[in-house]
Amino acid sequence: MDATLEQLKARFDQALVAAFGTEYAGTETILVPASNPKFGDYQSNVALSLAKKLGQPPRVIAEQVVQHLDVADICEPPTVAGPGFINLTLKLAYLEAQLRAIQADLRLGVMKAKMPKRVVVDFSSPNIAKEMHVGHLRSTIIGDCIARILEFRDHDVLRLNHVGDWGTQFGMLIAYLREAYPEALSTANALDLGDLVTLYRQAKQRFDRDEVFRETARQEVVKLQAGAEDTRRAWELLCEQSRLEFQVIYDLLDVHLVERGESFYNPLLPSVVEDLDRTGLLVEDAGAKCVFLEGFTNREGEPLPLIVQKADGGYNYATTDLAALRYRIQQDRANRIIYVTDAGQANHFTQVFQVAQRAGWIPDDVQLEHVPFGLVLGEDGKKLKTRSGETVRLRDLLDEAIVRARTDVESRLKEEGRVETEEFKEHVAKVIGISAVKYADLSQNRTSNYIFSYDKMLALQGNTAPYMLYAYVRIQGISRKGKINFEQLGADAKILLQEETELTLAKHLLQLSEILGGVEEDLLPNRLCQYLFELSQKFNQFYDRCPVLQAEEPLRTSRLALCDLTARTLKLGLSLLGIPVLERM
Repeated sequence: MDATLEQLKARFDQALVAAFGTEYAGTETILVPASNPKFGDYQSNVALSLAKKLGQPPRVIAEQVVQHLDVADICEPPTVAGPGFINLTLKLAYLEAQLRAIQADLRLGVMKAKMPKRVVVDFSSPNIAKEMHVGHLRSTIIGDCIARILEFRDHDVLRLNHVGDWGTQFGMLIAYLREAYPEALSTANALDLGDLVTLYRQAKQRFDRDEVFRETARQEVVKLQAGAEDTRRAWELLCEQSRLEFQVIYDLLDVHLVERGESFYNPLLPSVVEDLDRTGLLVEDAGAKCVFLEGFTNREGEPLPLIVQKADGGYNYATTDLAALRYRIQQDRANRIIYVTDAGQANHFTQVFQVAQRAGWIPDDVQLEHVPFGLVLGEDGKKLKTRSGETVRLRDLLDEAIVRARTDVESRLKEEGRVETEEFKEHVAKVIGISAVKYADLSQNRTSNYIFSYDKMLALQGNTAPYMLYAYVRIQGISRKGKINFEQLGADAKILLQEETELTLAKHLLQLSEILGGVEEDLLPNRLCQYLFELSQKFNQFYDRCPVLQAEEPLRTSRLALCDLTARTLKLGLSLLGIPVLERM
């Protein structure tokens, strides 16, 4: 309905010019889907917004607009309601024609972006030598979904994994391994990531209490930065071991990324400091080089500095992020740069963006966005932890979802008296388990915290992945039962909308393009989830009230076409969430 909305807005523009003169061309129409079906399909409050300017009551303005509004080919005659709302109801013939158009379209009527952009999506970003934990779940899933939607809208998307693979922690770990497990620094796969995490903790404890060890660790960092061959080789082995473990999770989640870690930007850090110095932004404070920020103050009310080079000559996250930002604009040619991280980093990115802006690094056609998200909470409402108080490993969380889904699948098969292969049960459990975790996350407004509950996310009822998957399976069941090949229905299968539930379903099917256009702008995947949930509900209501296989022709073909369109819309929408469909459950 992207096209419908655009057409209606153009007609309103013509009506405003005809009624009040050319100065009203381009007036914001404020045309939105009606909140209640009794008001039709669309509603405009343009008359209310023009009342002060025109010096007339809104209702009088609305009536003048309606007199000049030529929408007879799209809508029933417009009506004016209340203080001056203009209500529009789409014509049945128009709806049927629109459905036939999307039926013949592989993209289901979803328009490509008029001006495709080069977009960088920075997401996931685990740390080398540490296991991915529940805190990485949201960034990975939300970032992947945003990238999928932007790719489908025809933007050129670079999916970047800004891993933590540089800094003091490597000097500390390498120094400790030289003493405790020297073979780990010369032999690939000598330790798994779990061992590395344990050794990292031990190294940190030693670093905190032993001054001699602390100095040894610092020397390892110096050697790493200088490119000493044995230290560099040890660092590469640690990175490679971590990558292998991360890839297991990315494969499980079907997430694809290009790794570009902090080490990639390390050679660029001196030029960041030089450039800031040249622009006159750099100030030396207690030996450190900083930029004092506008609008940020410390507890004493004094301007807050963003340190870009420490007193000892070292750099920090802000310097790396500034270097990365500059590289993405100058080398990657990005027009839109999106950072998907937890809400706790909002100030950091506001500060980095401000410094880059004041340094003149951000061209007018480049958009910078931080996409914040809340915490994953346990059912006790506190930050999700294991019983022993540890952060939950992401691998454990996903494996548990698959195990629970498998239990549900076997229980349901037993109730139905169905016998299925081991391969079938394994595949269905994996799809349901992973999809349930993804959907539970994406269906929340990302800015909120949410409570992680296996029972809720795996439920067959409610706003869950299994509910959506089951709606798709139900349609495939109609195909099998009636021996119908949906592809052979043909794009010219006439759709007739006679019952209220058919009409409701049809109107909802036509809103996909509008929804995806909205997510492209506001980067809120829960809007797509809500659309798919309502689509599944509306389909189930239609199916319960309108016979499909038992209907007489031409209604039978029409309803089969509606079923097919629903299945295709669910499949496409779920794929943009990173969720595959199942033919049977």
